[in-house]
Amino acid sequence: MRVLLAGGTGLVGKAVIDASAGAGVELVGVGRRATGKLREEIVTSLVRLPTLPAAEAAICTLGTTIRAAGSPEAFRAIDYEAVIAFATAALAAGASQFIVVTAVGASPSASIFYSRIKGEVERDLADLGFARLDIVRPGLLLGKRAERRPVESLLQTLAPVTDCLMLGPWRQYRSVDARDLAHYLLALTSHAAPGIFTHYFDEIHAHTAGATCR
Repeated sequence: MRVLLAGGTGLVGKAVIDASAGAGVELVGVGRRATGKLREEIVTSLVRLPTLPAAEAAICTLGTTIRAAGSPEAFRAIDYEAVIAFATAALAAGASQFIVVTAVGASPSASIFYSRIKGEVERDLADLGFARLDIVRPGLLLGKRAERRPVESLLQTLAPVTDCLMLGPWRQYRSVDARDLAHYLLALTSHAAPGIFTHYFDEIHAHTAGATCR
């Protein structure tokens, strides 16, 4: 299967590339910078994309923080505008399935700006017309990022303890290793049933071994 991948230079995107070797998936990278790991990569603006190669599915792991982006407007340009632009181009390239990583708490009516933008992009992706849309909402992502995120680093350190305290509806906020999430995203490309599906910790956890608590 041929799959378009946006966000290949980020934490989750890198993990998707690493996990793709044994997944029977041919990835085509789409982004502002080449990953240097894929046979075919399209380096382009993520707002005005060229015609993309034909593909059956697309995985979008684009995402940043307001601090890293520099402003709310710059954050929206990546987490909303670039995601919608990539999805639109992927649909035009024949992709019938779109898989996007957002976050727990995403809602167009959220009071938190970050969660509201994530919710808006989920809402508008649903209107584009993909036969299947998979929205993956992980909690805290575990893994080494290129940029420093002090608060996130602290939360990662505390995750083995705090995860076990998150019970009931709070389970969806439990941490997920980027490598486990990557395997889950690739596994979703084999799901053909049409519709819109939202995935949380428990679904991702089904592909995870060695968790410290359940």
